Amino acid sequence: MEHIIENDYLKVKVADFGAEIRSVIRKADDREMMWQADSAFWGRTSPVLFPLVGNYYEKKSEYNGQIYEMGQHGFARDMEFICLDERPNEITFELISSDKTHEKYPFDFSLVINYVLKDSTVQVNWKVKNEDSEIMYFSIGAHPAFNCNLNNSSLLFENGDEKCVEITANVIASDGSGCLSDEQDRYELNDGILKMSDDLFSKDALVVEKQQADRVTLIDENGEVLVTVTCPTPLFGIWSPVGKHASFVCIEPWYGRCDRVGFNQKLQDREYGNQLEAGKVFHAGYEMIF
Repeated sequence: MEHIIENDYLKVKVADFGAEIRSVIRKADDREMMWQADSAFWGRTSPVLFPLVGNYYEKKSEYNGQIYEMGQHGFARDMEFICLDERPNEITFELISSDKTHEKYPFDFSLVINYVLKDSTVQVNWKVKNEDSEIMYFSIGAHPAFNCNLNNSSLLFENGDEKCVEITANVIASDGSGCLSDEQDRYELNDGILKMSDDLFSKDALVVEKQQADRVTLIDENGEVLVTVTCPTPLFGIWSPVGKHASFVCIEPWYGRCDRVGFNQKLQDREYGNQLEAGKVFHAGYEMIF
C-alpha cells in the first residue's frame, strides 16, 4: 500500500514496503524530484538501509561464533512495515524483528521511521530500539535518488558556514566485493562545487568519511537548486550506477558503511558500526530541502 502526505509545497508518496519514499512532487511547478525506480537503471527510489549499510565482507558477519549472511544494504528495504500513524503532513512506520530477520541478524529490535513535511522540507526521523538482552550492533542509512541531468549538474559541499575546499573519498574495490579498498581520490572544489559526469562514478560510489561536509546541494545545469540533503552523520555516499548514463544521483547520509576488503567479519569490530545497550534507543535522521 502507498500513502500520500502533503502540504502547500510538497506532495510525497510513501510505501509500506520498505517504508520507502516513492515520489516527491514540488507543487510550485508540479515537478517530480525523485527517481522513479526504472529497473533498467536502478529499481529503487529511496530505500532505508538497515541493519547494514553497504556490504559485509564476503556477505557474512560473525557474532558469538555463528555466521550470518546478508545482502547489500540489509533487509529493511525489502520488508513490509506497519503504518503506526498517518496525518495530512506526517506518517510513521515500524518494523520489528521476527524469525525471518533472525535468519540474517541475531538481535531483537524495533525500527521506527517517521516522515514529516515542514514547508519545502522532508524531515526523516529514525528510531532504533534494542529489544534484546545484550548489546546490539547495527548500521542505518539513507539512499535517496534525485532526478537530474548527470552530465550537466553539480554538487555543492558545505560544512557549517563554510564551503568545502576539497573532498576526499574512499574508493570501492574493483574486485566485485562491494567492499572498500585502501585507495582514496581527492576532488578539488571550485567555491564548494563539484561538476558531475558519468566518469565521476566509474569506480562506484564516493564514500566520504570524517564529517567533511554537513550538507550537500544538487544544482542543475541552469544553476537552480534542486535539493539540499543534510548530512549530520559520520559519513555519506554519493552514487549513480556505473556505466549506465542514468539521469539521477543519490546523496546518502550514513551511520555505517561497507566493510574493508579482508575484514575479519566480526560484527562488533565493524568500522563506523553502532552499538546500543539493551533497552536503549538510538535517534537519528536527516532532511531533504526542496
